[in-house]
Amino acid sequence: MKVAVIFNKRKKTEGEGVINVFGPQNQETYNPKTVERVAAALEEGGHNVRIIDGNIHVIDQLQEFMPRVVQGDQPGMVFNMAYGIQGVSRYTHIPSLLEMLGIPYVGSSPAGHGIALDKVSTKVMIQAAGLPTAPYWVFHNADQIEGDLPFPVITKPKMEAVSLGIQVIHDMNSLRTAIAGLVDQFKQPVLVEQFIPGREFAVGLLGNQDPETFPIVEIDLEGDPFGIQSLEDKLKKPKHKICPAKIDDKLANELRRLTKETFKVLGIFDFCRVDFRMDQDGNLYILELNSMASLGMTGTYVHAAKTAGYTYESLINRMLDVAVERYFGKEFDEDSALNRQEDTSKARKDPLRIRLRSFLRSNIDTMEDYLLKMVDINSFIENVDGVNLLGRWISGQLSGLGFDRQVFPMSEVGNVLYFSNHGDDANDVLIVGNLDNSVDYEDYISFSEERGRIYGTGAARGKGGIAVLLGALKALRFTRALKRVKVGLLFITDDSKGGGASRKVMHELSSKSDHVLGLNGAGLGGEIMIASFGSTSYNIEINRIQGKAHIQYFSDENDPILYCAQKISQLKKLNSEENGVYVTMTGLETRSNEDQPAYHAGLSFVLRYKSPEQGKKLDDQVTRIFEPRGQKAVRVNITKGAQRKPFIHNENTLQFYEHIQKIAKVVEVRIAKEDVGISSVLANVAPGTAAVDGLGPRTGGYGSKDKYIVRDSMIDRSVLLAYLMYKIGKKFA
Repeated sequence: MKVAVIFNKRKKTEGEGVINVFGPQNQETYNPKTVERVAAALEEGGHNVRIIDGNIHVIDQLQEFMPRVVQGDQPGMVFNMAYGIQGVSRYTHIPSLLEMLGIPYVGSSPAGHGIALDKVSTKVMIQAAGLPTAPYWVFHNADQIEGDLPFPVITKPKMEAVSLGIQVIHDMNSLRTAIAGLVDQFKQPVLVEQFIPGREFAVGLLGNQDPETFPIVEIDLEGDPFGIQSLEDKLKKPKHKICPAKIDDKLANELRRLTKETFKVLGIFDFCRVDFRMDQDGNLYILELNSMASLGMTGTYVHAAKTAGYTYESLINRMLDVAVERYFGKEFDEDSALNRQEDTSKARKDPLRIRLRSFLRSNIDTMEDYLLKMVDINSFIENVDGVNLLGRWISGQLSGLGFDRQVFPMSEVGNVLYFSNHGDDANDVLIVGNLDNSVDYEDYISFSEERGRIYGTGAARGKGGIAVLLGALKALRFTRALKRVKVGLLFITDDSKGGGASRKVMHELSSKSDHVLGLNGAGLGGEIMIASFGSTSYNIEINRIQGKAHIQYFSDENDPILYCAQKISQLKKLNSEENGVYVTMTGLETRSNEDQPAYHAGLSFVLRYKSPEQGKKLDDQVTRIFEPRGQKAVRVNITKGAQRKPFIHNENTLQFYEHIQKIAKVVEVRIAKEDVGISSVLANVAPGTAAVDGLGPRTGGYGSKDKYIVRDSMIDRSVLLAYLMYKIGKKFA
């Protein structure tokens, strides 16, 4: 099952992750290490996990990650750890959004969270249900206090949690000062309760219809009946927990009963923790219910669960199962649990896929840094120094992974590089990427990230795939699986010109490799390319033959612009979706002197075709279209630019793709078959080779300057590539 763990990152700057700063700002955050532990626990349970920051971009990230459920499909779930960013009732924000989107989640509904976070509403509902709670008062400012109160009292902001702002007060002057300070700090009313000297207990609960109560915890106040556990205590030096509490069965049963009743009265789902005080006469008072009980390792909830026999991993997965059962019924939950047991059993036998994903998910920032460094290197094909600089940077990364380098010097482009991690003549797999790109200095786009998309020259074709490759190789090394597969890596430097200079090298190396993979970016649907068009680019120069310099001597016959327009019309007739022939106009420019008719027109276009035979036939047709045939008024010059061979699939490729499909299902990565790709670096592999392209990240924005890669897809594609390499090494056993 796909599970998104949503939490709120600590903000580096005010206003980060929102449109405007608005209302009270959240002061409650999870330690990222705790979030990572939850994600790792879910992965150990066999789930595909992604950690998402619960900010303005959460919808985009969920839409990208979550499956759209059709009948019979397994839904995704959210494990909600988001306390909210700002405003009132912050706990309700992500659950409300998830309900609008139609995504099920772990934890209480917006209504339940809203009541539990509002301490006054909690008190009202508890009292109305006849449950015991201490007398209380609500003040909006210090001037509202009238008459004496039964000191000591305890003050709390009305809408905060985790002991924020609590103080024990013993006199009226201190109370006025405390209320004024809390109203100023939290911008909300203050709850004042009669303080109950005595002992403090906490009871954790897990479930819904017949919830389980964990062993009761007593907070060790070291014999001080006026002691409390402050926020500072919780963060820096948590008080000792006695679990199970040393109390008789009668008191324990009453604590359990009150916990379940409070859970029911407030309308809470899945899990919670209820806190109590007990006075010297044995009377119990409900303090509050925490609908988002901390999952930190030192927290009371986790402590009690471990005493009950849970491991951290089993607790987290049980919480998910409880929510699944609530949404989809017990039968679905039992099937889910059974599948997870099978997945977990398989994982113990083959833990690689889980360890790969866990490693890569925790190293996504490193992969992004790699991509940033590569985009910063301008490797425009004519900038040979830049192309070679990128090659040296990659060489440095690969040398640390045990790869040896071979250099193939080139005269007009950068040096082609080949790496291998073995000494044999043949590879289990050859992986091909490109160092060059076709974007010149004027159109260069620097690295940037926005809404989960990464922009930058070369990111979508070439550099993004290399970042995925480096992630996959490092994940395999981390899992000690890299040496089990004989890997060859080829980086060409003339992809922008069709790969002609590197053709011989690629042909030779691919002929010695069982399988070949290309690092081109996939489409947004995760397409794996099994075939692609060939292409030829043309530049047509049309010049008017000079005659007498008088307007009456200029005619339609010698107008380069009109001539060009006629030829464009003829070229467009070559388009044939049925035959797989496409003409794409890529440029048009004219020149003239002041207000005189144009003397020059330039036209550039690309022909795409599925076979070499089509390419030859189309080339002849282009020649005929632009033949002078008695035309004496204009002079035409045809120049061919980059030519790419078609990448044609074979039976071995189709069988290879079937293996990839099965592997993608195992690692829960979305793929699709693409047999009409625009172009591929693999066009020059040896005939009959099992080869596919598109193992790079998912990409979008083609046809514009704003091409991008989907940031989080680098994780999925690295997992897919790493696991695929591993299975190739094992001959798919």
